[in-house]
Amino acid sequence: MKTTKYGVMLLASVLAFGAVTMNTAEAKLPAKAVVSDVKQAKTIVIKGSDAMQFDLKEIKVKAGQKVKLTLTHSGKLAKAAMGHNWVLLKPGTDVAAFGSKAAAARETEYIPASEKASILAHTKLVGGGESDTVEFTAPAKGTYTYICSFPGHYALMKGTFIVE
Repeated sequence: MKTTKYGVMLLASVLAFGAVTMNTAEAKLPAKAVVSDVKQAKTIVIKGSDAMQFDLKEIKVKAGQKVKLTLTHSGKLAKAAMGHNWVLLKPGTDVAAFGSKAAAARETEYIPASEKASILAHTKLVGGGESDTVEFTAPAKGTYTYICSFPGHYALMKGTFIVE
């Protein structure tokens, strides 16, 4: 019986050591995952519709991560009537003022030259069935706003870009 008692204690010790070792290894994994997340490009597909809506209201990425964002116009209307773009704005940008200036910038696909300093990234203007891809590095941690700058769209077509 003493052998069985010691055998059980030994087995319990081995299992406890294994659990501690496994927990230590698991504790290291999230740190590696964060590093690899930043190294890997984040691919995002966002759709804009004829109903003036983005299908994503929130996008999350890691600071410094490469981002490959594709905007697809899922509707049928031409870009002259219902064009969409995706514009990531710097914090503190007055969205209404930006939208007002964008409405007057038809010749530059509603990206106002006077406001380039307020833009972190943007796609081209696309019409029904078209898409465009932009690649950029995620900015510093924080919360950013993205919009469609086609005249009047920014009121409905906007979302939050969260950098962790």
